[in-house]
Amino acid sequence: MRVLISGAGGLVGTELIKQLKALGHEPIALVRREAAGDHEISWKPGVERLDPEIMESIDAVVNLGGATTGRIPWTKNYMQTLISSRLDTTKTLVEAINASKNQPKVLVSGSASGIYGDRGDELLDETAGKGEGFLSDLASAWEAEAQKANTRVVLARTTLVMSKKLGALGRLLPLIKAGIGGPLGSGNQWWAWISLEDEARAIIHLIDNDETTGAYNLTAPEPATCKEMVVALGKALKSPTFFRVPSWAMRLLVGVAADELLLCSQKMIATKLLSTGFEFNHPTLKDAVDYVVS
Repeated sequence: MRVLISGAGGLVGTELIKQLKALGHEPIALVRREAAGDHEISWKPGVERLDPEIMESIDAVVNLGGATTGRIPWTKNYMQTLISSRLDTTKTLVEAINASKNQPKVLVSGSASGIYGDRGDELLDETAGKGEGFLSDLASAWEAEAQKANTRVVLARTTLVMSKKLGALGRLLPLIKAGIGGPLGSGNQWWAWISLEDEARAIIHLIDNDETTGAYNLTAPEPATCKEMVVALGKALKSPTFFRVPSWAMRLLVGVAADELLLCSQKMIATKLLSTGFEFNHPTLKDAVDYVVS
């Protein structure tokens, strides 16, 4: 397959390209600079249209573009960047897909667990409704833009990606390694998670399976609380995890992102993904922690 990828330079995009190449496919990265070769295409989403002819030879499009939510605190300007970077990228891709004579067979478009909002202990499969909050509104609008594409659309609702390259754990792991990390807030909030390796494998699986469509939770089968994750990481790193960070301190230091990202509870399950026969390489928290710290 020839797979066109936005956000190809990010954590997931880099892993996806690596795995596609290993399987004999041809990944093509959309870049915001001059293309360095046939494996790249230059574009300016939100500024210039993407030539629809590009889509004529593409089998699948994977939309991972969007500014990181991990940059905190969120200023009003940065929150607008979070919105525009996702919606402009998606609109540009969808317009090119719809204007092409031969559409790609599938668009796998990024989404996020944030669509569910803070849901406590509620078990969240893909039938769970939209929640409340900034990230919920953003993910909902993001998905709505992707669903305008005239091809099979898969919405990859991604959560915390556990990686050796830090990624979403980038601010937490150094503290745990130094022995000054601990649960955030009560520590009882559910943190859905998936290993980087399984995230990319799941995206390829959804591309390959012609019957997949709509939203899919990309999350490992074993949900974990914040406390369970921090303790598991501390144990693997042989570091204490006694220093709980109170909610008020999180809000003071991080602002609105504290409630939206770190203190909210999302007990997600991958009902639809598992029903397709997908098998995780890292199904348990211990598997993922061993993968991260190895």
